[in-house]
Formats: sequence, C-alpha cells, structure tokens
Amino acid sequence: MTSLTKRAVVCGLIVILGLLSALPTVLPASVSQQLPDWYADTTLSLGLDLRGGSQLLLNVDTAAVVQNEHLQLTDQLREQLRENRLAYRTLSVSPEGPVITLRNAADMSATLSLVQALIQNPDTGTADYTVRREAEVLTLQASPAFVERLTREAVERSLEVVRKRLNESGLVDPTIVRQGAEGILVQLPGVDDPAHIRALLGTTAQLTFHWAADAKTPADVPLQNLPYQASASDSTSDLTIEQDSALAGKHIRDARLAYNPETNEPVVSFALDRSGARLFADLSANNLGRALAIVLDGQVITAPVIRSVIGGQGEISGAFSATEASDLALLLRAGALPAPLEVAEERTVGPELGSDAISMGISTGVLGTALVFAFMLAIYGRWGVIACFALGVNIGLVFGVLSLLGATLTLPGIAGLILSIGMAVDANILINERIREESRNGRSPRMALDAGFKRAFRTILDSNITTLIAISLLFMVGSGPVRGFAVTMGIGLLVSLFTAIAFTRVLMEWRLIRRGRQPLSISGLAWLDRVGTSSLDVMRHRWLGLSVSALLSLASVALFFGPGLTYGIDFSGGYLLEIAAPTASLAELRATLEPAFQQIMIQPLAEAGDYLLRLPLTQTPPDSPIDLLGQLKGAVTDLVPGVQVLRAEMVGPKVSGSFADMTVLAILLAGSGMLAYLWLRYETHFAIATVVTLGLDITKIIGFFALTGIEFNLTAVAAILALIGYSVNDKVVVFDRVRELLQAEPDRPLADILNASIRSTLTRTVFTSVTTGLALLPMALAGGSAVASFAVPMVFGILVGTSSSLFIAAPLLLLLGERRSRRGLGQLRLTPEQTLPELATMP
Repeated sequence: MTSLTKRAVVCGLIVILGLLSALPTVLPASVSQQLPDWYADTTLSLGLDLRGGSQLLLNVDTAAVVQNEHLQLTDQLREQLRENRLAYRTLSVSPEGPVITLRNAADMSATLSLVQALIQNPDTGTADYTVRREAEVLTLQASPAFVERLTREAVERSLEVVRKRLNESGLVDPTIVRQGAEGILVQLPGVDDPAHIRALLGTTAQLTFHWAADAKTPADVPLQNLPYQASASDSTSDLTIEQDSALAGKHIRDARLAYNPETNEPVVSFALDRSGARLFADLSANNLGRALAIVLDGQVITAPVIRSVIGGQGEISGAFSATEASDLALLLRAGALPAPLEVAEERTVGPELGSDAISMGISTGVLGTALVFAFMLAIYGRWGVIACFALGVNIGLVFGVLSLLGATLTLPGIAGLILSIGMAVDANILINERIREESRNGRSPRMALDAGFKRAFRTILDSNITTLIAISLLFMVGSGPVRGFAVTMGIGLLVSLFTAIAFTRVLMEWRLIRRGRQPLSISGLAWLDRVGTSSLDVMRHRWLGLSVSALLSLASVALFFGPGLTYGIDFSGGYLLEIAAPTASLAELRATLEPAFQQIMIQPLAEAGDYLLRLPLTQTPPDSPIDLLGQLKGAVTDLVPGVQVLRAEMVGPKVSGSFADMTVLAILLAGSGMLAYLWLRYETHFAIATVVTLGLDITKIIGFFALTGIEFNLTAVAAILALIGYSVNDKVVVFDRVRELLQAEPDRPLADILNASIRSTLTRTVFTSVTTGLALLPMALAGGSAVASFAVPMVFGILVGTSSSLFIAAPLLLLLGERRSRRGLGQLRLTPEQTLPELATMP
C-alpha cells in the first residue's frame, strides 16, 4: 500500500466518522426516532435566539432576607447586652425588627446608647433602624431605605448565584435578567422539562458547620433540634446541635463529586479557602472526639466525629446518589442564595430572533457560502472544485465535532463558525498561491506541490496557533456568548488544519497522478500576478498610512465618548411587555413595531397569539421609567389593533455587571498571549507591530458602531472577537513572508523586503478578503436587524483588517526594524546554526 493510499484511507475514515456524527442533527425527527439512543443523542442543540426553550420567573423571598437581618442584629444585641451586664426579660424578633424588654428601667439609657451604636451604618452615616421607646420596651423597625437596599442587594446576589449555577450545570447561554423589583427571569435554551433546573435554582444551599450538643457545650449556648438521618436504613430523628455555627459555607473554595474508597459511596469532596482552612484546623484541634454536624438548608446531612486535626480539605457523606452528590457539589461551588427563590411562572417560549429572522439569516448565509464557492471556481477552475469540496467537508466535520460535544449553537457561535470557514478558505488560497508561485519558478508539478504545501504549512500553522492562543484565553476568562464564540471558532480552526493540510493534499496528489505528465497550471487573476512582479512601493507612503490611521483612531475614540455606543437590552436593560395579539402574526408584528421601535425584540410564547416585547432603555430616559412604560403600552395598543397588554415591567441587563470587565480582560490577555507567541516565533518588533495595529483596528470598529448607531449587543461583541482573529491571521501571513525573505537575503534592505512581501502576498490578501466579504455581504444587506450587529461591522472590519496589514502593520515593522538596526540588533532570532556555525560543518 502506497503512502498516498494509506493517507487517503485515514482521511476517508476521519471524514466518514465526522459526517456520521453530524447526521443525527440534520435527520428528520421521524428518522431519528428509529436510531439507537446513543447515536440519536449526538445532536447539535440550538440556543434561545435560534430555537427557544423554557422560561421560569423566579421571585426572591425578600421578606426572608429582612427577617434574617433582624435575627443577626438580635444575636449581636444579645451578645452586647450580656457583655455590658444589662438584664432583659425578653429579646424577640417581630416582622419589623428586634424587640427588647428590659428588667430594669434604669438600664434604658445605656441600652439605648448600645442599640444606636449597632444600628448606625458607617457607609451612609444614617441609622438602618428607627427606635421606639415605650416604658421598659425598645422596638426597632427597619427603615424603608434599609429594606430597599437589602432587597436590591439580595436580588443582585441571587442573579449572580443563578448565573453560576446554570453555568456549572453545563447549560449553554441561558438568558438571566432581573424583572421588576424582586423577580428573576430565566430562559433555558432547548429545555423542555426544566424540573431538574428548577430544583437546582430553588435550593438555597445555605451550608453551615455546627458542633453537636454534648458535655463540652457551655450551659449558656443556645441549642436547636434539626432532623437527621444517620443512614439510608435508619429513620429520621432530631439531633441537638449548637445554634451558632462554627464555620460558614462561604469558606468553601471548591467542591467535587468523589467516591469513598472504603464503601464506594458517592460523597462530596470539598476544599476550604486559606482563612477557612486555618479556622477549621484550630476548631478540629480543640474539639477532638466531638461530632460536627454539617447542616444544609436546615437539615443535618451528616455528623461525623472529629478523630484528628483537619486542614483545608474534607468530605461530606450522607447516603447520596451520584446525581445528588454532584448537584450538592455544584451548589456549593456556585455559593448560597441570600434568600429562597419561588417559581412564580413556568412556560415555553419561542426563539428570540423569530422564525422569519432565522429563515432570512439562513437564506443569506447559504447565499454567502454559494458566492464563496462560485468565486473559488471562477478563480481556480478545476482546482477550485477541490477547494470547494474540502470546504464542504470542513463544514460537515465542524458540525460533527459540535454534535459529539453536545454543544449549543447560538448567534455568536455562528459568528465563530463563519470566521473559521473564512480561515479555512484562506488556507486553501495560501496553498494554491504557493503552488502557483513554485510552478512559475520552474519546478515540476510534484515538486511544486510539495514545496507549496511545505511553505504554506508554516504560515497556516503560525496564523492558526496565534488565533488559538487568543481563543483559549477568551474561553478561560470569558463567559456566556464569549465562550460560545471561542468553542465554535476553536473547533473550526482545528478542523480546518486537517482539511487544508491533510485532506486537500490527498485530493490534489490524486489529481496530479490522474493528469500524468501534464504541466501543473492553477489559474488566477493576471492583473494581480502583474502587481506581484511589479515595483509597487508601499513603504514610500508609510507616513501617510500611519497618519490617516492615527487620525481615524482618535476620531473613533472621540465618537465613543460622544455620541457613544447605542447599547442594546443585553447591556442596558429596558422594558418588557407581555401582549396578547391573537389576530396578528409574528411577521405582521415585526413589520408594524420595528419601524417605530428600531431595537425592539419580539419573542413568541407557547400560547398562540402571546408575545414578549423587549425594548432597551433610551439614551436619555425620562425622569420616571413608569411614564415611558405607559407611553410604550399606549404606542403598542395604537399600532396593533385588538392587542391586549398583559404585563409591563422593567427588566435588567442580560449580562452581569462584571461581563464587560471580564471581556476586556479576556481581550487583553489574548493580546498578551499573541504578543508572546509572535515574539518567540519572530522577534519583539514583529509582535509589537501586530498588537499595536490590532489595537488601532479595534478602535476603528468601535468608532464605526458609534458613528452608524448600530445596536451594540452580545452579537456585536462576537463580531469584534471575530475581527480580532481575522486581523491577526491577515498580518501573520504577511509577516511570515517577511521572515522567509529575511532568512534568504539577510543583507537586503528591510524596506525592500517589506515591499516584496506585500507584493507577493497581495493575491492571497485580496482573495481572502473577497471570499470572507462575499460570505458576509448577503447577511449585511438582507439579513435583517437580527444579524445587523454582526454582519455589517464584520464587512467594515474586513476592510480595516486588510488595509491595516498593508499600510499600518508593515510600516510599523519598518520603523521598529530600523530602530533595531541602529542599535546593532538583527531582525530575526538566530537559529542554532547561526549561533554556533561550527555545528553546521560537523559531520
């Protein structure tokens, strides 16, 4: 069996397995039901924006938060009264606050001073409680401002905990927003039965450690009885424990499902933070032989006896099943809810984008792909057929891998998919252009093919690794849509390496064998070929390019501060209306409402004729949001005959408050990772020129958003991330040719080398920009508002990224390179042969 045959068999098996993995995703439901469950379950899920799912409306029990605050203050009062020897008859808690009944009226003044000190808030400078004095009774009542602050903080904390729990559960890209004063709206993509998720969200997960009451318990320590089942075979009984906790669950840093090596029962293994580990070690050392009860939401789940000093790790056992132990570990990692959550509403919702918008997006996406195929065929002829076939296989394999992983595809994920397809096309263009170049230099067909793949491989590898470094950092630091983009993009890049380097080569070698001794001829554009051999001098006008770029970036920064970005509901929050419009279809609603409210989002509900309308906050909201809600209700009623507004409320932003900070951090870390890789592979000035140019590109894209007023939402974030990958890839291709020429002609002037590199890669640069632009252009022109925040900036960003590679990155490299030359430094890192020339001559 020849080498080509072996490679063809391996590539064929990989392609067949990949396409079979993607098959259940595209098969009709009637056919999928006939497949084995293990195979039918390997499907690609769609996110809320594309498919819809389940909706839960959760209400935060804010009364419990306020009551818990009353209890904590009561404990502090009890401790202070004892320390100051102020006797009291009763110390109780009413719904309004603590109530103190003193034994001696003479202690009233001292008690009042003590109370005033405890209820004073150092942050606001005001008292959180008002004090009412009647004879020997002091009644504390929480102020309205204090209750409002507690409520707000409880809802915000609950939002963060819910986000963490859903992320830990593996659910991809749920929608979690604040609704009204005490509500949290959760939409779960592709979840038809949310019972398990509902149980996860409804569990408060307040974990505490208490010593069991025994002879060592002080007489004045308050006790409590809690239900406890020692084992699955035992009946539930009460266990008396100390009321005050010895250690709080907030010190748990990590928790995982594990198995007891002796009994093989599922347990929860946990690790404490540094302060918790020190505290736990001291507690266990001073209480050897005592039972430590672990209490979860008011129930003792286990009460082991402390036999030795325990440090920062431990385990929780309690007759768990594997699922129960895994869920408990998840809850402990995500943290406790500040108050119980009650499910106020549960229903099914349709896709956020609407079926009409999805159909338009799919149609324009298919049209864009068809235009790319047509361009490749027109440019490369029969060799373009191979490139198109490899590209089709690449798309199928990407869907196969995503299906195997059980991924959820959302609009930001599609952004990553489109960019990965563009880079797969770029790899084919690089290979074809390298083969054409080697053929023009007089090589035989076989040698031209080998040299073309060898030279293109280094460029493809460098560009893909640079992008993968950025993507891996985005995945580790980012969340939600940023992670969705990173996963899809990363898989697409890895698959494109296989299809471009291995699969395409097998096809091209097979075609060469079929052609026999015929010369290798890959067509192109004659005028671009002439430019490649001309005396085009880009470096001559370097100061013009740098000056124009700097001015545009400064103008973009100014536009960012005024008028600024038009933030969508994902970032700003806004207004939510639930309407009943039985006589209007979704398309009719869009046609009626979108001209009046350009950023409105219409989402169908399960009930026929019911819809959710979301509208972001305006740039200059009125003094009272309720006024705008009334205006919005009136406008919808006037525009849509027969409509009934069922509910109208304020909603919070879709992303958490830390999302913007984490996204910026992810981009900065990605830039640092690319800087380090380019520094290692090339030299410092190559890395600096790339990163600086990338920063200038990003400012221009932000300025484009500000200038055009296109809505800046999560899809826009995905577009910026996609453009970062595209721009870096474009610059690495040019710089790789610079490195090649520097190695071949180290004494040649750097300006000449840069000009020659730009000319020789110009065909590839133009072709890649055209193919990526063709893929996106139909979406930008006719994709509708659903994809406008992605497609339109992407088309602009392609122009920016391509031009900056020629007119910004290369001139910057020239300036930095000349500076190195004046300092006596080389342009590239020395190879081992250059460092120790005697090694190169050794036998």
